[in-house]
Amino acid sequence: MAPRDAIALAIDPDNGVRAEAAALNARHGDLEASAAVELAVTELFPGKVALVSSFGAESAVLLHLVAEIDRKVPVIFLDTGRLFAETLEYRTKLVETLGLGDVRTVTPDPQRLVGDDPHRALWMTNPDLCCHIRKTEPLKRAVRGFDAWFTGRKRFQNAQRARLSLFEAEGTRIKINPLASWTASDLKTYALRHQLPEHPLVAKGYPSIGCVPCTGRVSSYEDQRSGRWRGLDKTECGIHAPLLETDGSGI
Repeated sequence: MAPRDAIALAIDPDNGVRAEAAALNARHGDLEASAAVELAVTELFPGKVALVSSFGAESAVLLHLVAEIDRKVPVIFLDTGRLFAETLEYRTKLVETLGLGDVRTVTPDPQRLVGDDPHRALWMTNPDLCCHIRKTEPLKRAVRGFDAWFTGRKRFQNAQRARLSLFEAEGTRIKINPLASWTASDLKTYALRHQLPEHPLVAKGYPSIGCVPCTGRVSSYEDQRSGRWRGLDKTECGIHAPLLETDGSGI
């Protein structure tokens, strides 16, 4: 596929990116994960694609897939300041195990935290704003300069993700979901085959791991992400919602 049409994107970025995503899905939408990663890294977005990783329960698989293609692909890690200590330790272990060469840790704006969450209790009164300050805003800054980014979302995780495509339009960028069609069994098989270390909280009943206050254990009959924001009408932190659409800041 030809490089991005900079003129078309400049004239009408929203429609241009949506058309780009549709064209990519029509041509490459059935690619298996490794081939999709290689295509994005080497042909579609060389030097302009990053991997956004939570270093959570299933992160090792996508990190390994990308590292197998190019260990220097930038990996963006959102440290919200409210993560489990086990997640930070797991990040260090995976970076060393996979030989990741460009991991970029991004954090919330300290002034925003002082102004809006001085007591670190915003998650109790306004969880959407808490996620926006601690995740969405830092990610907006982190993806500047990239044309595309990888996510580890899968269709089986919950109903909101059931129709995920390989390529998506996200503001002025393309979002790539190499594992969209994978099942829990696929992930486990891959991790075992490549002897990937498991997040220490998985064995304790946490199949989806975010910030400490908003992450709970999950029963066997529940969907994988039911432990996130339990009891609230909230299923996503916001980085995969329209909050990253074009807002005048180039994001």
